[in-house]
Amino acid sequence: MYDPLRHWGFVGGAKKTVGIIGIGGLGTMGIKIAKALGHNVVAISTTAAKEAMAREKGATHFVASKDPATIQACAGMCDIIMNTVSASHDLNLYMPLLAKQGVLVQMGAAMAPHTINQLPLMFNRLTIAGSLIGGVPSTEEVLQLCADHKIWPDF
Repeated sequence: MYDPLRHWGFVGGAKKTVGIIGIGGLGTMGIKIAKALGHNVVAISTTAAKEAMAREKGATHFVASKDPATIQACAGMCDIIMNTVSASHDLNLYMPLLAKQGVLVQMGAAMAPHTINQLPLMFNRLTIAGSLIGGVPSTEEVLQLCADHKIWPDF
């Protein structure tokens, strides 16, 4: 969860808004890391059932992706969205959450192709990218960040 933030300029810079799709083990670590880096965090899940837990971990906003009102409430807010979901799902649902020139980073490996509406990409200069775990320097940095902020996985 750290390396995409590092790669896209979210470490050591201005406070931004980070969206995280999938509020499971990986997503909750992402919330904690983004919050420790000083960013606002939008937790995104299919239902409102995970809102309290996401806020407890540090999310400042919550989107239930099946509730259009919550999507509208956070429209254009996210500078980056990290997608941890590995199941097939509609990425177009999340595009309105991205700010102009925002990036959606695919981290969950869905095996089925995703269909994307190109107009929002073009009009808002949006980017869809992918990321794997970083190398040794990135891993050392995130371990130090976690030690400094007392961040650990939930059991």
